[in-house]
Amino acid sequence: MRDDLQGLEISQHELQKLTNLPVNDQLLIITKPLKELVKTYIQKIQSSEGATVIFIGFATFVFAYLLFDIFIKVFVAWITIPSWILLIILGLWIGGFTQSILYLIWKSQNKIVKFNMTNSLQILLNDVERYNTVIRAIDINDQIEEAGNPEVLIKERESVIEALKLTKSDLVRALKTEKILRENKSFILSNTELFVNNLATLTAMQVNEQATEHGRLLNEALQIALDVQHEMKRLQTQR
Repeated sequence: MRDDLQGLEISQHELQKLTNLPVNDQLLIITKPLKELVKTYIQKIQSSEGATVIFIGFATFVFAYLLFDIFIKVFVAWITIPSWILLIILGLWIGGFTQSILYLIWKSQNKIVKFNMTNSLQILLNDVERYNTVIRAIDINDQIEEAGNPEVLIKERESVIEALKLTKSDLVRALKTEKILRENKSFILSNTELFVNNLATLTAMQVNEQATEHGRLLNEALQIALDVQHEMKRLQTQR
């Protein structure tokens, strides 16, 4: 990724920090880290230090197995099955137990997100996804250009990057605003008169910026405030 794109993408970690929710959390499959470890090991074997890597890897495996075998014979001598079979069974059991725990954590986090999800937050999450898609598309286009295809050069690149910076700034601001309103909804509902002026200020900002491209995302912050005001009126009507 080129230097001017570095840091523009809104990462999952940053998004979770901005929303204070485990949004877009993926279920961790324990076999994936193992595959990455094997892949890294194979790459090192194919390097100039392959022989050393093989020796260290084999020696580590044998040493670990011998320690396990000694432990079984000393502390659980009543187990009669071969230690290597026990090691496989134990590995499968630990793997299955760990995967079950990870699944329960993932389900719990999904419930938290679902419970706290608002219409405005969903809109902003979709905007973040579209924004990140643009970043990835530019990165792929850059790779195609560097592969020897100068005809795909992005014209006015500096203007595009500047627009993306403004868009990210507005997205971050809107996400922070949504989090504040969501986490303080009860207080806002009981003190509606304190927030009338703030809503008027947001509306004025919308009028001033509605003609700009980056103003589009500022409107999302306004929409959040309007949604909260609508919810206030609806709840007051039900009293």
